[in-house]
Amino acid sequence: MDRQKQLAYLQKIDEVIAHGVYKDNWESLSAYPVPQWYRDAKFGVFVHWGIYSVPAFISEWYPRLMYYRGNPTYWHHRYKYGKDFNYRDFIPQFTAEKFDADQWVRTVRESGAKFLMPVGEHHDGFKLYDSDLSEWTSVRMGPRRDILGELKKSCEENGLIFSTSSHRAEHFWFLNGGRTVGYPNETRDERYREFYGDCFNIHKRNNLWTMLKQEQGIVPTEEWLRDWLVSSCELIDRYQPASLFFDWWVSHKAFRPYMKKFLAYYYNRSLAWGREVCVYYKSDAIMYNCAIFDRERGQLAGISPYIWQGETSTAYNAWSYCTTNRYKTPETIARNLLDVISKNGCFVLNIGPKADGTLCEEEQKLLRALGEWTKRNEEAIWGAGPYKTFGEGKAQKSGSFTEHLRYSARDFRFTCKPGAVYAFAMKPKGKSNFSIHTLGDTMDTFHCVIRRVSVLGMDCKVRYSQNKNALTLHFDRKIQSDMPLCFKIEVD
Repeated sequence: MDRQKQLAYLQKIDEVIAHGVYKDNWESLSAYPVPQWYRDAKFGVFVHWGIYSVPAFISEWYPRLMYYRGNPTYWHHRYKYGKDFNYRDFIPQFTAEKFDADQWVRTVRESGAKFLMPVGEHHDGFKLYDSDLSEWTSVRMGPRRDILGELKKSCEENGLIFSTSSHRAEHFWFLNGGRTVGYPNETRDERYREFYGDCFNIHKRNNLWTMLKQEQGIVPTEEWLRDWLVSSCELIDRYQPASLFFDWWVSHKAFRPYMKKFLAYYYNRSLAWGREVCVYYKSDAIMYNCAIFDRERGQLAGISPYIWQGETSTAYNAWSYCTTNRYKTPETIARNLLDVISKNGCFVLNIGPKADGTLCEEEQKLLRALGEWTKRNEEAIWGAGPYKTFGEGKAQKSGSFTEHLRYSARDFRFTCKPGAVYAFAMKPKGKSNFSIHTLGDTMDTFHCVIRRVSVLGMDCKVRYSQNKNALTLHFDRKIQSDMPLCFKIEVD
């Protein structure tokens, strides 16, 4: 990054904070409100797309794994491309010749999602947007298109909220296997330092163990922290996203003062734009209730007092398109969405387009199925909030990377509105009777007057009976759908 440009931007950041409403301290930052658009959204779509979509093997971590011995990506790269083929050599193949921003936005909107969050820059350091701070962008090479700019324009024209993400923090060390892999490669070539990053590495050995250690023991330099701050601020200045997502390494304690500066700058800039914004973070990177806490491929055990975010991908193994992807079913994703919103969360589902810009058929089918389901159940999702308990069924472990849940016919998730409780049967197929024990008639559980019970999206009658043990719903036939089924219980 040009030193003079960096210093000029750092001065601008300090000036905005000095003259702005929000200062770079937690007390001031905690006063920024959660945007109403985000509270209402319930469902957004993440997009991982970049150079790593060209090799399309195992995961979006291809540029890291290709330089670490002993893993499938390393051997795949050696056999298919050869050890002298560097990660940079994929850039000319990332042409995006079939990329159509309007088609992406229409598909996402029809799924029921309210916002779109394409990755602006992933760990590999290649920006999908125009920048004065780097030549390694989709505007100057590869597609030679402003991907974020096109998606922002389409979102604004088609009623979808535009957001983006930056994973630049991890670029400091992400390709560091190139330093220890044992053969000459471009990660060690200073001519390409801006593209490959510092490749900071504290390990001398190159194997799966050191690869999995990732960033442990690494401390970002002051130079890198300034780079991260300026890059993040340029991104939000150029595209004015409604929200910005950060991945996990900003939780390193060295980022603390820089993160506070970024938040103060973003929040103050949003006032000038006349738009409420928010930031998503992991692992206590930001003081609780100063931004939106995010949980990757996991959930909370109960209802959060503050709105939070649960994110996952259509594929079990990757966030980007890969020929090796194993895709989830629509009902699995719908259950995940319900678990999140029943606990006062917003659900984000990731898709990974192919390198040419097309959406794979598996993901198109998933989004269509979700769109049909969300449309049938929209009144229980949008405009509804969590009930006094999120639901009933098997207890869940709170944490990240714990999403492999096994729901049964005994699992339910709740939302509510004034005068109605919505109970979703998470796995209804093959059932004709449903007993919801949380809604049994006792003073401490559900002592309401039931006016009517119906099923959203189904033209059928359902009988009900209630005692102190449960509210039981009776159908005259067995349910054939795998998708969660919503009972609307109107009460007085």
